[in-house]
Amino acid sequence: MELGISTSLLVGQVLIGLINGAFYATLSLGVAVIFGLLRIANFVHGAQYMLGAFGAWFLLNLPALFPGLGLPSIGYGWALLIVPLLVGSSGMVLERLFIRRTYRLDHAYGLLLTVGLALVIEGLFRIMFGSTGASYETPAFLSGGMRLGFVYLPFYRLWVIGASLVICVGTWLLIERTRLGAHLRAATENPVLVQAFGIDVPRLLTLTYGFGVALAGLAGVLAVPIYQFNPQMGQNIIVVIFAIVVIGGMGSILGAIVSGFMLGVIEGLTKTFYPEASATTIFVIMALVLLLRPAGLFGKDAGVVHAGAGAVSIGLHHSVACWGMGRFLALLALAGIVAPFVVYPLFLMKLLCFALLACAYNLLFGFVGLLGFGHAAFFGSAAYVTAYAAKEWGLSPELAILAGMGAATMLGAVIGVLAIRRQGLYFAMITLALAQIVYFYAVQAPWTNGEDGIQAVPRGKLFGMFDLASTPVLYAFVLAIFLMGFAVIHRTINSPFGEILKAIRENEARVISLGYNTSQFKLLAFIISAAISGLAGGTKAIVFQMATLVDVSWTTSGDVLLMVLIGGIGTLLGPILGAAALVTIQDYLASYGSWVHVIQGAIFVLCILFLRSGIAGALAGLWRKLQRFSALAARPPNAGKAAKAAPVANGTASE
Repeated sequence: MELGISTSLLVGQVLIGLINGAFYATLSLGVAVIFGLLRIANFVHGAQYMLGAFGAWFLLNLPALFPGLGLPSIGYGWALLIVPLLVGSSGMVLERLFIRRTYRLDHAYGLLLTVGLALVIEGLFRIMFGSTGASYETPAFLSGGMRLGFVYLPFYRLWVIGASLVICVGTWLLIERTRLGAHLRAATENPVLVQAFGIDVPRLLTLTYGFGVALAGLAGVLAVPIYQFNPQMGQNIIVVIFAIVVIGGMGSILGAIVSGFMLGVIEGLTKTFYPEASATTIFVIMALVLLLRPAGLFGKDAGVVHAGAGAVSIGLHHSVACWGMGRFLALLALAGIVAPFVVYPLFLMKLLCFALLACAYNLLFGFVGLLGFGHAAFFGSAAYVTAYAAKEWGLSPELAILAGMGAATMLGAVIGVLAIRRQGLYFAMITLALAQIVYFYAVQAPWTNGEDGIQAVPRGKLFGMFDLASTPVLYAFVLAIFLMGFAVIHRTINSPFGEILKAIRENEARVISLGYNTSQFKLLAFIISAAISGLAGGTKAIVFQMATLVDVSWTTSGDVLLMVLIGGIGTLLGPILGAAALVTIQDYLASYGSWVHVIQGAIFVLCILFLRSGIAGALAGLWRKLQRFSALAARPPNAGKAAKAAPVANGTASE
């Protein structure tokens, strides 16, 4: 009997794994097509998957949604045809309006733009439909099932597996074995030459993006009778999909198909033998694959070249105004002293914590050129350790924060050793994968209290003398922490070590040719960034007297990236301005609910399209224009004529 129960459970989990794998493969296929042919990391793919699910539900409920128009209900069969076309068409509109503007830019811009678009779409659907899920009945012609010995197999789930296999094989044949696929691959490699043969490359790229998005919409239609769908369904799966695509090899069609089904089954089996690890299995496999085979299982080359016609990579970074440390710190300290008389101190303390986190991230992204998605792991782990040390061990606040900072530093060293040899999107994805492992550990570890987190953390007395229950004392402490962390970052940037980091950002190959071990420099910068992120997280835990899963969530990594982007990548003041802008939006617009996500996403998009230098870059440009205008205004009226006449006079004299 025991053997029968275990066998039934095992087969059942394999079946569930195949079903999940079918969705993984179909969604990963769309991401792989778009990245392989357009070189765009399409993070809006999850939102487009959600659009497919809602599209099927919308067509089915047309009579109820528009009762006075007499519209017919459009069932599942027609939805399989109509919804992918509609979702794919909406994708082509996005490509024409937004995404094609990033083809000539660094890959990070395309990734960040699609993150912003995803926030806007998901936020709008949360406003319209709320956060609760909806259901879709299994079509009558696919209802029922068959019993295979000790397992019951529903017909609909068998249909999903079969349909996914047909879609995957058909797409692979289309890309790899047809003339159209040859044109697409050629346009990726040499768009100018393909254009010379009379092929409309921009239209080809638009159709390619639309096709990849249509696959996401089709997966959404297939999903609605199985999973309860809601506006967040894409957000929950997109990180897993990108992990699968990276495992298979970015841009590899075959890799996406094989990895999707394989990892779905592995995840199902893990739930049988070790359920606690099922949520992290894919990310652990991803980290191992990238360590052993950086290009993925089926990838040919970890380095990628953009597909845009005449693509030219535009740098992410901007010049840094190297003020003296004393003057800059004095200015920040003065602003910090005056601010509590104008703004609520608790809001300012939140702002300072996140500004320090943004400055720490900017050290890595802005001055080394490493786009990471894992800084929430350092921020959140420090918050948890600090909260636990203060509450359970009774440590004073300064010692508890040091304990949290130490934990973040050690975690940064481990993640840095694993990730630092990778570059570009591979670095971003491996840091995301390792950060997700930290997140799922925080979900399951007994001492973190799961979704409740660690609450009622005592603030205690600083050095046994200064009671942090006093708001002025607490604010002065947080301001001192921020100034100290900022001073470390400022000194790091404006040191010989920092000059080498900036040289690595601009041209790593040349730095290597000069005899420097760039991996060591990047690792040390990574550890410093992690340590200061931990300092920010530990301070935040003391200020707000709690540590929660939000602190280690990948959305926190997205927020800090947005802060740096808004403020100005590679500038000293930019992350502070960006943190002020985003924290203000989140706090003062919190009563508007999901509109906050829409606004954040819109800011993402606008910054990528029109304000890539950020607030600090725009202010610096305005300041330079004012200086030039002042210099011109201060010149004597005849200075220009005298300057032009001088060469003539000199020439005459010499003759």
